[in-house]
Amino acid sequence: MEQIGVPRGEIHKFADPLHWLSYFPPIATSDVKKIGYKIDFRRSFITTDANPYYDAFIRWQFNKLKALNKVKFGERYTIYSPKDGQPCMDHDRSSGEGVGPQDYTCIKLKVLEFSPEAQAVLAGNKDIEGKQIFMVAATLRPETMYGQTNCFVGVDLKYGVFKTNKADELFLITERAARNMAYQNLSPSTGEVVKVADFVGRQLIGTQVKAPLSSYPSVYVLPMDGVLATKGTGVVTSVPSDSPDDYATVMDLKKKPDYYKIKAEWIASYEPIPIINTPTYGNLAAPTICAQMKINSQKDKTQLALAKEAVYKDGFYNGVMVIGDYSGKPVQEAKPLIRQTLIDTNQAVPYNEPENLVMSRSGEECVVALMDQWYLDYGEPEWRKLAEECVEGMNLYTDETRNAFEKNLAWLNQWACARSYGLGTRLPWDHNFLVESLSDSTIYMAYYTIAALLQGGSIDGSVPGPLGIKHEQMTDQVFEYIFAEGPVPTDSNISKASLDKLRREFEYFYPFDIRNSGKELIPNHLTFAIYNHVALFPKKYWPRSIRANGHLTINGEKMAKSTGNFMGLAEAVDKYGADATRLALADAGDGGEDANFEDGTANAAILKLHTLTEWIQETLASKDQLRTGEFNFYDRVFESQMNKLINQAEADYEATFYREAVKNGFYELTAARDFYREACLLMDITMNKDLIMRYIEVQTLVISPIVTHWSEHVWGKLLGKEGLVVNARWPKSGPVDEAVLLEIDYLRRQVASVRATETQAIKKKKKGKADVFEPSKPKKITILIASKFPEWQENAIEVLKGSFQPDGKDGKFFDDDKVKKELAAKGLMKDKKVMPFVHDVKKKAEQHGASAFVQTLPFNELQILKDQSEYLRKVLGYETLNLIKSDEVVKATEGDADQEDYVRAAEQSVPGLPTFIVKNIAA
Repeated sequence: MEQIGVPRGEIHKFADPLHWLSYFPPIATSDVKKIGYKIDFRRSFITTDANPYYDAFIRWQFNKLKALNKVKFGERYTIYSPKDGQPCMDHDRSSGEGVGPQDYTCIKLKVLEFSPEAQAVLAGNKDIEGKQIFMVAATLRPETMYGQTNCFVGVDLKYGVFKTNKADELFLITERAARNMAYQNLSPSTGEVVKVADFVGRQLIGTQVKAPLSSYPSVYVLPMDGVLATKGTGVVTSVPSDSPDDYATVMDLKKKPDYYKIKAEWIASYEPIPIINTPTYGNLAAPTICAQMKINSQKDKTQLALAKEAVYKDGFYNGVMVIGDYSGKPVQEAKPLIRQTLIDTNQAVPYNEPENLVMSRSGEECVVALMDQWYLDYGEPEWRKLAEECVEGMNLYTDETRNAFEKNLAWLNQWACARSYGLGTRLPWDHNFLVESLSDSTIYMAYYTIAALLQGGSIDGSVPGPLGIKHEQMTDQVFEYIFAEGPVPTDSNISKASLDKLRREFEYFYPFDIRNSGKELIPNHLTFAIYNHVALFPKKYWPRSIRANGHLTINGEKMAKSTGNFMGLAEAVDKYGADATRLALADAGDGGEDANFEDGTANAAILKLHTLTEWIQETLASKDQLRTGEFNFYDRVFESQMNKLINQAEADYEATFYREAVKNGFYELTAARDFYREACLLMDITMNKDLIMRYIEVQTLVISPIVTHWSEHVWGKLLGKEGLVVNARWPKSGPVDEAVLLEIDYLRRQVASVRATETQAIKKKKKGKADVFEPSKPKKITILIASKFPEWQENAIEVLKGSFQPDGKDGKFFDDDKVKKELAAKGLMKDKKVMPFVHDVKKKAEQHGASAFVQTLPFNELQILKDQSEYLRKVLGYETLNLIKSDEVVKATEGDADQEDYVRAAEQSVPGLPTFIVKNIAA
């Protein structure tokens, strides 16, 4: 806490949870004011029972959910913190957010005879006398138990024999598994772990056990590499017919029994048993796929992982049982039936554990507990159907976010919504529990709409708002009237006028247009918000959009106080200033990927804004010296660029792509201004006054959502505008002359091409001459312009047009075989230029359709080069510039000693891509 600036003398006060509620909100408020966020602080509120108004709001929410049968009570598995003595939900975890219980079937393999080493360990142990000992293996595939041929343990793993909820049964498992079972009614009492013996895995090798459902009367315990102490029970059933891992291990053991220190008879006669028939791999899937993939050992981990996924998927979705009571049934149907049979006959027990490691904020590894609790019945078919309908109609901005929501809705199930202690609202009908933190924040967006009228700007509701309503007047009927078009309340004395004002305030803001939050909250908070909105509000108030963003890194590395790569909001503002920080944050990244705050970007922003401010001041001071009147070519270019960028920036803001908004609304706009200014200077003409004044205004408005303070300064102080820039209207774009933009783009490409030609010319000596082109010396340039496309290009275009499939059937827009045959028939395949050209045209056709086959320029190439020849000459630094049509090159260069060079260059010219001859002028 000292690292974030909390004085040491203040830290002890945080032992009182309520101190957190009073200490940090003012700091957060100060920080967001410092960076200039536009926030209506009258709508700030605390989301616990410390705020009696919000407390009443949550009571309404849960009373209504319970009345709708969305909140239920019953025994269920949940992630649990034994130290805290309550469920450990996502926001109570230091790691493992989003992790849920993994449901296993624990197969009870009765020990028939221990190995000699194990017998020695147990000798004289009175705790095992008269007891049955079971090695318990956790499996996700109970339907495959018919195929057990042995049992695996990890040779170096530590195991124990533990007491269970049955006096005559003991379980042999890892201590981690025993700890989980202690909270699932599988131990002598809840939370009690009683170990009566210790083993190391190698001591159990050779133990004989009875495997439920197996065709073999008994099987042996054998060693396996890679058995994990952190997954399952440490005991693994072996089904080599349908598990590639098991099959590969069994083959290793059969090949080298002495190496693995086992007896050959423990493994030699135990062949894989056909249990499931699949269309892809037959009835011995694991041996088949291992042969196909040439897997020769249990050490082929990468290959085995791929094989396992393929076999398990094919077996579950397409497999049919070929053994046992459910022979002939699809695996999907048989699986739950076989699991239940095993449990009912006491050959197995249900068991859950966390899917991955979960650590509570109190620093303890969590378990899965089976407990009575209140839960929200997320996943209930009708409720889920409404949630899916809501998501389908929402703008989620990116495919990544939509896929995440759809995936989450597909698996999200019951969610514990109550806990024993902490901060929050008491369950209205059971005050022994509080609503957990991810369940009492699902619809607080609605509370924002009325908070200012209820709380009067006090975040804890200690001061009644402008309507003078007391918290005890906010009954369920009142909230139902405000939020759900309910009848006029009969249990509150709030005036009808005040009720209507509250309802109008809600209806003004709802449905909310956008909810912005982190992508890590999609699996819980954001999906819960959708579920609760569709349950509690009329359909017309369902959310319109949710924007999920990634985390923030600094200079490409994860933020962490431990490494020093960390920066708070206030610290960034102190270092870079508010606007430079905002611009660097906006430029950090869009989409759901992690954004990257660059120190260099923030520093560059300071300089760019300062430089732009100085230029605006200088320009405004000398504006009367600027030109007025009819627009010239460069004016028209700048005007169209500006109009187009206004439109693009507006679309970027609407799509919440702020990096693109910065790119188009700041970098590209200033680049357009720079080109205009430099072109005017080069051509010795002044800039147009009306155009420049409009640019300054447009630039200020378009970037104002991001660099607000700078924009307010320019708007009010420099431009002398009335009112604030934040209240000004978005600039009107005006018409965009696409033709003039194509022309300027063409000219820029020619400038780049000439400079590339110069580079090449420097590297090569002229044929038959010793002199080398020197760009610093006086020089001349000849531009060779083609009047039509070469015949080979026209022929290639015709072939592509004849093979084009506009609908992209099966993802293919062209019949590639047909294209190649026809190109070959025309003798084009021998020309190395053809296939790269064909590839480019095909790519354009897939993006833009048949327009890619139009081989005419939208402007007169020769005319634009003639009109702008003086600009090209000056910008490139040439003394003379000549234009020659490629079909007139022989005549135009008659008598020139380098005529051959000109002719060869002219042959390379095509419309839109002229070629250049650059030479030094003879002294």
